[in-house]
Amino acid sequence: MAQSALARSERINGWLFVMPALVLLGIFMVYPILWSLWMSFQVGRGMNFSFGGTANIMRLTQDPVFLRALSNTMLFLAMQVPIMLVLALFFANALNDSKLWGRGFFRTAIFLPCVTSLVAYSVIFKSIFAIDGIANQTLLVLHLIENPINWLSDPFWARVVVITAITWRWTGYNMIFYLAAMQNIDRSIYEAARIDGVPAWARFWFITVPLLKPVILFTSVISTIGTLQLFDEVNLLTQGGPSDATLTLSLYIYNLSFRFMPSFGYAATVSYVIVILVGILSLIQFIVAKDRRA
Repeated sequence: MAQSALARSERINGWLFVMPALVLLGIFMVYPILWSLWMSFQVGRGMNFSFGGTANIMRLTQDPVFLRALSNTMLFLAMQVPIMLVLALFFANALNDSKLWGRGFFRTAIFLPCVTSLVAYSVIFKSIFAIDGIANQTLLVLHLIENPINWLSDPFWARVVVITAITWRWTGYNMIFYLAAMQNIDRSIYEAARIDGVPAWARFWFITVPLLKPVILFTSVISTIGTLQLFDEVNLLTQGGPSDATLTLSLYIYNLSFRFMPSFGYAATVSYVIVILVGILSLIQFIVAKDRRA
């Protein structure tokens, strides 16, 4: 009887301990998710909306701005994520060498953009790629161009600037994961391979990369999710321009909700496109990683 009362008391204390967290999760996560799901079936402007069934879903296929935002987002995903992950792996491998001079300085310098104020970071990038910025001045001095490039006003170059900004900002973040994982690999494996005459490139490709597969999977998934939700850099650098050349799904949701006449129902529907893409692409990455491990 006493044990039963003690167990019941422990359960009550446990629920009392986690209740504040559950309440906060319910208010700030569960409720917004359910509300946005309900809103995705509403049509109308501002607070004047009514149930529209699948009207918002049908609108997606007929909305050229949405299709442009979707194609831009997928382009950034296809270009930026592989480049960023390869660079992060390269830097981590280089900085894992204990004989490298200034290793601490380079590690800090590469990681610094991740913790820099996004506003300051964007201002610096805008100044670099201004008409009279460092990028144009350097290319002119090297005689690689004859006239300054209007980086942020040309659709092609605006995309290049956005991809460069995202890559520069988040490469160091992924590098830290790779570096930490590399430093936990048993050094005797490398010593045995070196004694057997295995060259450095083969040690990296056939030892380091296979042992980093769980970390590579993790970074690829979080990088995919981050790119599909890309908003801050684009909003501060180009605001989706020129001519929607850098418009992303997240920025389009913001425009639908706050910048133009609010269309909360349609914005919620677009947000679930991101959710579906995150689920599909993450599942594909897990399947591919599982097949390779097999």
